Amino acid sequence: MADVAAAAGVSTALVSIVFRDVPGASEATRERVRRAAAEIGYIPDRHAQKLRQARSGLIGVTFELQQPFHGDLVERLYPAVVAQGWDLVLSGVAPTRDEQTAVDALVRERCEAVILLGSRLSTIELDDLARRVPVQVVARASGTDAVGSVRMDDAQGIALAVDHLAGLGHRRIVYIDGAGAPGNADRVSGFRRRTAELGLDGRVMVGGATESDGVAAMTAILDADDAATAVMAFNDRVAIGVLDVLVRRGIAVPEDISVMGYDDSRLSRLAHIGLTTVAQDTDLLAGEVVAQVVRQLAGGEPAEIVLAPRLVVRRTTGTAPNPNRPV
Repeated sequence: MADVAAAAGVSTALVSIVFRDVPGASEATRERVRRAAAEIGYIPDRHAQKLRQARSGLIGVTFELQQPFHGDLVERLYPAVVAQGWDLVLSGVAPTRDEQTAVDALVRERCEAVILLGSRLSTIELDDLARRVPVQVVARASGTDAVGSVRMDDAQGIALAVDHLAGLGHRRIVYIDGAGAPGNADRVSGFRRRTAELGLDGRVMVGGATESDGVAAMTAILDADDAATAVMAFNDRVAIGVLDVLVRRGIAVPEDISVMGYDDSRLSRLAHIGLTTVAQDTDLLAGEVVAQVVRQLAGGEPAEIVLAPRLVVRRTTGTAPNPNRPV
């Protein structure tokens, strides 16, 4: 600030007034100070400023770097947080950086609350974190009254998908599950319940949350000469892995087999993919979780918010082929 003051021909106290945006300087002086700062490349250190304050004004978010749906959510969280007068701090989760490390980094940054996207922390770990800072999880139930959650009704979402396929005449449907991924249990139970209610032949196959999991599962389905006419995947990434196998095997989608994803991530909307999927409304999820965080910071109790998903029909689903014809 002393360098800026010298360049602008004012005192360091006046530079401080300008960058704190408080009364005490004319607009002409403010413009001169800002111009001098730009010329010498000075940027105010907001982090250092917050260290001098009792509150940081920061909300932290953990997200999985390899999940496109998480990227879509983060994009919508930014305007939702800023609209409430807060700043967002991100901490990525990756194969080389576990979720607890990502959370600890946010706590060290003095975040006043944390939002965990698709958290894999146990109930005990969430309870421990909630004793230090208000916590909200997104896309799963928290399993504890100490932690709030905002999620879509996964059982309803899966039922929408099953109903769509049943309406197209599909009777033999395979669901590739998400293994240990958040939300998997609700989606599996919803699939089993709805296929049983409709009298369909529904089978659950162990999968995962990535394209390679979809490739492995679909390869096993085809190698077993399974008679399924439709495949549902835990998420869009798994569904894209399924599509990759079908393309390489020369199997037509949806003429020979229909494929469905879950999330409505940006990948599913690409024209050459056109994936039928179940949409989780990122605008709604972001708005609700930020509202819950702000309410908690004001002294409110954590709550569980369950939102309704919707079906998005694109080109990867169609009328079932002859049921006597194997895939």
